[in-house]
Amino acid sequence: MKTLRVTAIATGIGIAIVLCSWVYDRHQTNESNQHKAKGFAVLELFTSEGCSSCPAADELIARIQKTAANKPVYILSYHIDYWDGLGWKDVFSNPLFTQRQYEYSKRFTGLMYTPQLIINGSAEFVGSDAAVIDKEISSHLAASSPTRLTLQARQESERIAIAYKVSDVTDHKLVIALVRKNASTYVKRGENEGRKLSHVQIVHRLDFFNLSTRQGVNNIGIPNGFNTTDWEIIGFLQDPNTGAIDDAARATFLSTVSVK
Repeated sequence: MKTLRVTAIATGIGIAIVLCSWVYDRHQTNESNQHKAKGFAVLELFTSEGCSSCPAADELIARIQKTAANKPVYILSYHIDYWDGLGWKDVFSNPLFTQRQYEYSKRFTGLMYTPQLIINGSAEFVGSDAAVIDKEISSHLAASSPTRLTLQARQESERIAIAYKVSDVTDHKLVIALVRKNASTYVKRGENEGRKLSHVQIVHRLDFFNLSTRQGVNNIGIPNGFNTTDWEIIGFLQDPNTGAIDDAARATFLSTVSVK
């Protein structure tokens, strides 16, 4: 496990919020999106290709992804950038993900390290500790969720329109993650030199939206290479004060939508 104490980090992330009305298509929402089970588990892994301790955590979440099947388990892998200057620059790294880890660190130990796993925004663990993480996932799946979230999406020419519906309007943020399901990299330098690393659920961007109504539409940009087979959208409701996550869902992609 690699640790780093952070004393200062740049802030001021710009957030664009675009809201409009959408007639929500209930008939095309699949059961996995509604996830009728009582609980859910959002796994946020902070990792890096430059860290020799991280491949074990990457392999663990790949196994969890495979065995979770249709359970409401949502995996988000953030590649941070503070390893980039130590021999190998991670092509998936993003300083905004380092910022997110920093915000979590202030609620937990005050330390930032890789691999670190946050579950439902409320507890942190070493990202490769399989026994503890498996137990925590089972515990969260057996719990109850106070809020329900459903998502639908439509790909347009230069954007993705995402329709949301929540059971209650709160001061929580709707966080939308654009995720690439699989990728691999041959690492030529650094601690993992000579290794081919495989990754799952790689977060490429995060967008944050206010919840002013119980349903609406938000828009995000489309990255190069995006398609609805190899990528997915995961959204969750997060308390901006405590970091706790109340519910999560995958977006169902629709070919047509009805707009007011």
